[in-house]
Amino acid sequence: MKPLTALSLALAVTLAALTTVLVLTVRYGGYFSDPVGLFCWYAACWVLFAVALSALRRVPARHVAWWITAGAVAVTVTGLVGPPRTSTDSYRYAWDGRVQSAGVSPYDHTPQDPALARLRDPWLFPTGTACAGPDLAGVPHTGGTPHCTRINRPAVHTIYPPVAEAYFLVVDQLSPTGTRHKPLQIGAGLLSLGVTGATLLILRRRGSDLRKAAYWAWCPAVPIEAVNNAHVDVLGALLAVVGLGLVSARAMSRRASGGLLIGAAIATKLMPAVVLPGALSGVRRVRDAAAVLLPAASFAVLAYLPYVLLSHGSVFGYLGGYVQEEGYDDPSAGSRYALLRLVLPDAWAFPVLVVIVAGVSLYVMGRGDPRRPWSGALLVTGWAFALLTPGYSWYSLLLVALVALDGRWEWLGMALAGAAVYVLGARFGHQAALSTLAYGAAAALVLVMTRARRRARGRGRRRSAGGRPEAASAWSGFRRGAWPPPGRP
Repeated sequence: MKPLTALSLALAVTLAALTTVLVLTVRYGGYFSDPVGLFCWYAACWVLFAVALSALRRVPARHVAWWITAGAVAVTVTGLVGPPRTSTDSYRYAWDGRVQSAGVSPYDHTPQDPALARLRDPWLFPTGTACAGPDLAGVPHTGGTPHCTRINRPAVHTIYPPVAEAYFLVVDQLSPTGTRHKPLQIGAGLLSLGVTGATLLILRRRGSDLRKAAYWAWCPAVPIEAVNNAHVDVLGALLAVVGLGLVSARAMSRRASGGLLIGAAIATKLMPAVVLPGALSGVRRVRDAAAVLLPAASFAVLAYLPYVLLSHGSVFGYLGGYVQEEGYDDPSAGSRYALLRLVLPDAWAFPVLVVIVAGVSLYVMGRGDPRRPWSGALLVTGWAFALLTPGYSWYSLLLVALVALDGRWEWLGMALAGAAVYVLGARFGHQAALSTLAYGAAAALVLVMTRARRRARGRGRRRSAGGRPEAASAWSGFRRGAWPPPGRP
């Protein structure tokens, strides 16, 4: 058997195993009944993901784009094999889209408001024996028959920003009657593939190793959170990736377009605001910073304007209540800031976090590479995750997309930590110890690999000075995060 055929066969078998285990994971449905077993399936997916990355590094460069694209399609499709398994957020998306199609602002009424009872159907609002599921919330009603809804927090207003709401409206308008959750999953799948395509294009134009795109294309978090659970975070990730790609260009018009898209990403899920310091990497002139910041801020603000004019209530919805509910304003109330609380009083956690993230942001803006703004964005985003220790695994989709651009694979540990906290929290009560253990291990991996990269860079420089420039060239790809390193035909 020829070497190329053997390599192709090995990678094909590994991707087939990954997609098979992903299908079994999505169909397992043990979030409420067997969270430990479900996480074991998650872990198996991540192990196969790592094996697939290792196999990809030995594939000749001319075949990499094809393999990544084919694998991305196969992995994405696995998220479509069942209804949302571990999150009910997409049911709120479907409801918000339906409400807007009826000419009503999604910010004006809660899902259980009787004023919108005419929009209810048996899918989103079951009755009777169909209300026995653990993921259903009761709805006030008259009479003896139970009424419930698949929508979480039905007594509060929506929290989603305007670009997300516009996306929900478009999906609802394009959805045939009775298709239920599928249009949102398919839309998220297409957005996910869009992230893969945009990443490949940016890497190719920058002359970077295309293998890095597999960190997104084949990552288990993508089919589970972006596709099966249809989280709108994938739209924010796509807008942020394309925006950073444009910001990396020297032309002022492209930088402004990139800022506009980053503003759209912020108006999708707010979290992409953490990429702004990266977008300003190495900026020395006020006009260069303004070319990014002004379009971003303008779009984020103006996107709210139509909803402000159409709504009778606040367009920020449940945002304030969510911050309190998740313990971001009171660290002692939950498992947020778990690593900081190991060494600091609870009251100090948030101020110290602000200081650290501000320091990292200033470092990125002062020392970052303007040709690779995603590198600085990853640094800020990654440490924000490590210090905030969020409890929802889909938040990491943005982080995974940045890893695919930059290549520092060790930051993927934050995504796996988020999955551990979210899935196993149902078993262990969202204890702070679980967040400490999961995110602590992920942070330790980052620190170890950072040190290893620095030592490798130092050895490369010494060898170059000693008359072996080829060694420095070999290590330079490792320093830039191109792991696994490129293989040879």
